[in-house]
Amino acid sequence: MSKIIIHGGFFSESSTNHETKVAKQQALLRIVMDSYDYLKTHSAVETVVYAVSLLEDDALFNAGIGSQIQSDGKIRMSASLMDGTTEKFSGVINIEDVKNPIQVAKVLMNVDDRVLGGSGATNFARQHGFEVFSTEIQQRRDEYEAKLAATGTGTVGCVALDANGNLAAATSTGGKGFEIPGRISDSATVAGNYANHYCGVSLTGVGEDIVSGAVAAKIVTRVTDGFTLEKAFDKTFSELKPYDGFAGAIAIDKNGNMFHLDSHPSMVFASFDGENEEVFG
Repeated sequence: MSKIIIHGGFFSESSTNHETKVAKQQALLRIVMDSYDYLKTHSAVETVVYAVSLLEDDALFNAGIGSQIQSDGKIRMSASLMDGTTEKFSGVINIEDVKNPIQVAKVLMNVDDRVLGGSGATNFARQHGFEVFSTEIQQRRDEYEAKLAATGTGTVGCVALDANGNLAAATSTGGKGFEIPGRISDSATVAGNYANHYCGVSLTGVGEDIVSGAVAAKIVTRVTDGFTLEKAFDKTFSELKPYDGFAGAIAIDKNGNMFHLDSHPSMVFASFDGENEEVFG
């Protein structure tokens, strides 16, 4: 019954660059298949961290290596993790010079202060053996210097259901690019990443829109209250329309149903359930 679904944000530059689009499709398919193999012998929590780490390590996506550069020339990243079994949430906000923010979030799951921001998050990472690592790539520097950054709707995420019926969700982002230092995205909040015994959800899109809609938490709450995944998505996404909210989401419920939806069709994702694979973007 194990299932997994991942996303790589929205099209951004891949919508006009065929080679990039194909490369993202191939990367998502490779990562989802690799992560499914990992899921066979690991928990949902371990697997979502594993999958998001692979996405962070791929410069095609805006998380970890390849993250966007903010208006002051620095890269600050955010990531979060939620265990649907314990219903514990952990995350880092605006962490700097760390290769895999999601792995810092994993360590935070075991301490009392589970969400850290800014220098506190970075210092915690150093104290726990995470070495200084620049996630900047030349493409992002060129975009920054030319003020031609991509659309800024790139984030990565994963939702997994393991063989024991446990759900977990993880999300990581390199930001939208050129934002004001200190800006908080949705990725390390329950609006962008949420899971419980009934459902797990990961979001991508415009963070401010996702926070305004409390999207992930609303979807999970509605499934918990008896909505099907499709109806929970439809109801929640309809509430984005008054302000033309830009968002995309992936989810798995406790019964193994998978669902995805975006308000402006262009999200890239892949899924695998042991038999059927799907990739889009």
